[in-house]
Amino acid sequence: MRPFLSHPFDDDKLKEECGVFGVIGVTDAANFTALGLHALQHRGQEAGGIVAYHPDHGFNSARRFGYVRDNFTNAAVMDTLPGQLAIGHVRYSTAGSKGATAIRDVQPFFGEFAMGGAAIAHNGNLTNAAALRRELIERGSIFQSSSDSECIIHLMARSIQKNIPERMKDALRRVEGAFSVVAMTRSKLIGVRDPLGVRPLVLGKVGDGWALASETCALDIIGAEFVREINPGEMVVIDEKGLESFHPFERKTSRFCIFEHVYFSRPDSILGGRSVYETRRQIGVELAREAPVEADLVCPVPDSGTPAAIGFSQESGIPYAMGIIRNQYMGRTFIEPTESIRNMGVRLKLNVNRALIKGKRVILVDDSVVRGTTSRKIKDMILEAGAAEVHFRIASPPTAWPCFYGVDTPERSKLLAANMSEDEMRDWIGVDSLRFISLDGLYRAAGEAEGRNDKQPQYCDACFSGQYPVAPSDKIEQGFEMKAAE
Repeated sequence: MRPFLSHPFDDDKLKEECGVFGVIGVTDAANFTALGLHALQHRGQEAGGIVAYHPDHGFNSARRFGYVRDNFTNAAVMDTLPGQLAIGHVRYSTAGSKGATAIRDVQPFFGEFAMGGAAIAHNGNLTNAAALRRELIERGSIFQSSSDSECIIHLMARSIQKNIPERMKDALRRVEGAFSVVAMTRSKLIGVRDPLGVRPLVLGKVGDGWALASETCALDIIGAEFVREINPGEMVVIDEKGLESFHPFERKTSRFCIFEHVYFSRPDSILGGRSVYETRRQIGVELAREAPVEADLVCPVPDSGTPAAIGFSQESGIPYAMGIIRNQYMGRTFIEPTESIRNMGVRLKLNVNRALIKGKRVILVDDSVVRGTTSRKIKDMILEAGAAEVHFRIASPPTAWPCFYGVDTPERSKLLAANMSEDEMRDWIGVDSLRFISLDGLYRAAGEAEGRNDKQPQYCDACFSGQYPVAPSDKIEQGFEMKAAE
């Protein structure tokens, strides 16, 4: 039998970064954490981990490969994680090794310090991790993983501060890039967001306790009340006395990742006071205004293209229809035992509603085009089903630059939009028309009425614009060329 392989449909998507969750002041905190991680599963499906603390049992952890539902619903596992304080992490690796030998890279990470133990879970990517790792190893640090996040633990160990929150401040002042961190000591739950606020982190109240999570949907699942977002550059420290807020970093203008609105976050989450679903629907409205076309049906590419397709249909007046049906039981991987099945590709996950499509001019709405290989396969399926015309409308601008802030993107040479014009992409995919939403249109959909401010963008949009808010120093050292100043 062949091993589990990545499905071709997923290989042509930008991969979610990670998800973090923490809770304090509730009975069975690990069970709350498992529920929160289940709600954040879309942010990482490779592996997950939970660390919990109980005064009589100390720190305990469980780290597993695969889905939360398959690993953290087992009483035999959860009974080993007692306590009213726990944090957790779901992972898709954007830094570090992958595969069966990489359990050491599964977070949360734990460190024992003079003043007690601490565990951390990190969403994002440190752009100077390679330089930090070299420095730390030269000074005697022994790394247990290949993850950039472990640098934070070693930097904390070398701090001379007298308590763990202060050591964490010291450590995070040394790192560059994007980080939303949830951490715990024996008595405290800590949340920190980088000065640019690239990755999300929210605060909730659950009974007499508190929760931190990557998205509001994780608060919903445990019945927590959403309190507010952790601000860019803010650290919150929560214990039995309540919550304290600190701002240990130089203040900067927020540059939240706009692709969280387009694809990564769940549509039922709230980001920056805005419904993710409504932003995606509005993207479809903007697309219909910017790139109208005569057609018979508007069809989403499941599932992330659905809200934009609804908005496109509402604005254009063209009927919305489920022209492509997703196999809900496919999962993220599939056993592919023979060459014949492997060559079925996208058909293992998507199927065309032939009776609906035949003879129709079809607009397909998708969230992005990365390599373009899946777009070609979907186009072939639609044409084989008898469509008269196929038009692609993409709910993000052309992805022409890699992300270095916690998203697994291909090298620039493998990004279709980095090597072709829009017309060339249309011809290569083989569709009647192909249009992307403009950056201005995307900003308008996200609530910026005047569009994008070129001198001071309101979001991180580096994957579209090539304008990186934090120079990726490790990648530059390896030869990456930044976009020339205009």
